[in-house]
Amino acid sequence: MTSTDSEASNTQTDKGNAPPHWLLKAVTRTHVVLHRLSGGKLFNTLTGDEVCFVTMTGAKSGRRLTIPLMYVPHGAGVLLVASQGGAPKNPIWYHNLVKNPKIEINYRGKKMSLSARLAEANEKSALWPVCDSHYAPYADYRARTSREIPLFICE
Repeated sequence: MTSTDSEASNTQTDKGNAPPHWLLKAVTRTHVVLHRLSGGKLFNTLTGDEVCFVTMTGAKSGRRLTIPLMYVPHGAGVLLVASQGGAPKNPIWYHNLVKNPKIEINYRGKKMSLSARLAEANEKSALWPVCDSHYAPYADYRARTSREIPLFICE
């Protein structure tokens, strides 16, 4: 396969687009502020689906930041799917967790200190059905992109 064939293949597969970074940042900050102002009682969902609030350390900045993310309850922890709606690139927070896996998660009134690690290929094959049953669009996101969507196991 030539590089032109590969590019054409990716163009056909990569149908998801991430919203502009400035918009994501503004929506995220507003969501977090409103959640905190409500004492954690409001803004626990995004488009009707439950989210958790993940506090992590920035890969480049080293600053602590909190963002709302979709999650899948799993054992005593959670799974985080770096799907970004099937966009061709990983979300920015993916790089934060790879570099700084120690995170805090707040969901359903519980705070947990966890360590995030990337699921290996053999783990992902068993975890995707769990993720899809919790949030069906994950299967669509995988179909939209040629990128292997990362899945974090947070324990």
